[in-house]
Amino acid sequence: MLNRTSFRHSTRDFVYDTLRESIIDLELPPGTAISEKEISEELEVSRTPVREAFLRLKEDELLTVLPQRGSFVALIDLDHVEEARFLREQAEAGIIRLACENFSNEHLHKLEMNLVEQKKARDDEDENALYTLDKAFHQLFAEGTDKLRIWRTIQKMDTHSMRLRKLSIALKLNWKELVEQHEAMVDAIKEKNQKRAEELIRSHLALLKYDQKALKEQYPDYFS
Repeated sequence: MLNRTSFRHSTRDFVYDTLRESIIDLELPPGTAISEKEISEELEVSRTPVREAFLRLKEDELLTVLPQRGSFVALIDLDHVEEARFLREQAEAGIIRLACENFSNEHLHKLEMNLVEQKKARDDEDENALYTLDKAFHQLFAEGTDKLRIWRTIQKMDTHSMRLRKLSIALKLNWKELVEQHEAMVDAIKEKNQKRAEELIRSHLALLKYDQKALKEQYPDYFS
């Protein structure tokens, strides 16, 4: 069952956003067959916005259309993951250096509050909360350095990595390192230590590379 979100902007955007979120959140796992008819009935919309959403998801490389077989949620492509990771590393290394130069007390406080919630989610073994907080933590760097456009651009390309991170957190891989590295980043920003902050963000974003073997063993049908 799709997690039906509220209507935003238009029926076309609503269908696209709902399907995209369901794919990234693994409510529609990699390899799942989906049809325009079933989606239109489930979301109570006509076939036209569903067809348009399918086309957009295909362009996003989140949907695979096979002639005479149908449409399927795209398998996780590790080459796609690495390209997105490389882009994130270059962008976020620059962003965190800027944060060390000029990060407001307001945004620093938001990071610290996020960390408190991360630790609680880790201790409570709340994987969904930790996943959401991890994403919000990195977005705060972009907000605090006025680089939200860059963040949004990365998000458009980061979809395969998002699914990999979701799996990694579900298996509780590197939960301890994840939160500890976030805490160390906040300390580096407070100390205005650009070199340390950049080292941390690069090491942090490399965690997914180390998780891939375990994830492929656990979910072999999810990968291309």
